Amino acid sequence: MLVLRWGRRVRRHNEAVPAGRAAGNRSSRAWWPLTLAAIVVLAGCASTPPSSFYTLTPLPQTANRGGDLAAGSIAVGLGPVSFPQFLDRPQIVTRDGDNRLIVNEFHRWGGSVQDDFLRVWGENLSYLLGTTQVVLFPSESRMALDYRVPVEVLAFEGTADGSAVLRARWSVTDERLRRTYAARESAYRCPVRGLAAAGDATAANVHYAAVVAALSACLGDFSREVAAVLGALPKPQPPAPPQKVPEPPEPPQPLPAR
Repeated sequence: MLVLRWGRRVRRHNEAVPAGRAAGNRSSRAWWPLTLAAIVVLAGCASTPPSSFYTLTPLPQTANRGGDLAAGSIAVGLGPVSFPQFLDRPQIVTRDGDNRLIVNEFHRWGGSVQDDFLRVWGENLSYLLGTTQVVLFPSESRMALDYRVPVEVLAFEGTADGSAVLRARWSVTDERLRRTYAARESAYRCPVRGLAAAGDATAANVHYAAVVAALSACLGDFSREVAAVLGALPKPQPPAPPQKVPEPPEPPQPLPAR
């Protein structure tokens, strides 16, 4: 007959166990997985590194620049700017090969990548065009615009070869005349300087700071190209007001009968 050993006491398999003791044993066994899970979670929280946040930077020449908001020869509206879904996220995205993305949970944009891109692009163009009449989409400003420049960003990420890339489709339009002056697809590749191999937290911070600095340089090159196109265009004239059509003369009135 099968015999189970419980400490020093020998109990046969068909011997009854007191109900209270059996319930206590089951309760203890039920709590062990929960206790172990809580210990694992607490240990993970204690070892989780803090997140780091990054922003793009404008051209160095834009520092300490200001002036009259109505100054400048042209008025430009920038945006909307659209990003693909895999880039439009809080985490900074880098690429490890053609088809593999690295989305790091602990290295993030300070805001949204769309807003940061648009803000720095606007600062760059304001300096390059010598105008403060730069309106970012969407805006409640009722300023009359000479041009609008919408952008579709195709790539804006670090790559496995130690570069940062920016590819964008963009156009220059005059909404008043319903005219398109330019439509282009541009690509830029900027070296990531001071690149550090992945390792401890300090090395990772250096790595991502270098990637964001290279992306800022690519955005600066893109800003220069857009400014060159806008600067070469003639300032559009407002459409002429519609000419008033003269009313036909009134027909002669018949003479009264005598």
